[in-house]
Amino acid sequence: MGQAVCRAVSEDPELALVAAIDPRLAGIDLRQVIGADAEGVQVGAGLDELERAGAEVAVDFTEADAAVSNMRWCAENGVHGVVGTTGIATEAIEQLSAAFAGSKANCVVAPNFAIGAVLMMRFCALAAPYMDGVEIIELHHDAKIDAPSGTSLRTAQLLDEARHQAGAGPWPADPTAKVVLAGTRGGRSAGGVNIHSLRLPGLIAHQEVIFGARGQSLTIRHDAFDRTSFMPGVLLAIREVSRRPGLTVGLETLLGF
Repeated sequence: MGQAVCRAVSEDPELALVAAIDPRLAGIDLRQVIGADAEGVQVGAGLDELERAGAEVAVDFTEADAAVSNMRWCAENGVHGVVGTTGIATEAIEQLSAAFAGSKANCVVAPNFAIGAVLMMRFCALAAPYMDGVEIIELHHDAKIDAPSGTSLRTAQLLDEARHQAGAGPWPADPTAKVVLAGTRGGRSAGGVNIHSLRLPGLIAHQEVIFGARGQSLTIRHDAFDRTSFMPGVLLAIREVSRRPGLTVGLETLLGF
């Protein structure tokens, strides 16, 4: 994802790629890493590279603990943040919200930057009050380290909020009385939605939300076949973050949902 973001930024005529950070590749000419024009940029080892390069926005696709630490640094040093890292705990999000509330910099955190995935979540929220049950299946590549995905957790949250706002009541309790194999029913979100995680080679990022009601079912699915699918959302967040005070969670706000 870091390489894809660097390529997308370097190819955008309205943006300038001024720094890239990866301790494992520090000192290497970025053009050798991303296969695109990034003249004069060498991969840096630490966050001080952002300050040296005069970066205005930092994009983070790392892992949860590192992302939180990186964004705290951004808040303290006046650098806007765009975060696509998932697995960040609710408590950490609240801490970042407080950090950016007291900073001249802003931050956008989104579990998924694919426009189609954001639309999928929106469609699911529209359907939630009218259906009797729902479960989520999320499918990702075998190198993803967190489960369930941030997108599935965000979807479950939006489903719960949509039912609450419509006065539809909570989702029904799981009727399963006997579990022969532990974990078969997946994990149950705070809102009562079961989430099932698949990790397989060959996948990128996929999710289907299956609703059930008397005599019918409704499936809403999104598939990302390539990491370029996330780039329009990332570029949108880069452009918008300076105009969004504090911490913004979810790309849907930037799209006007």
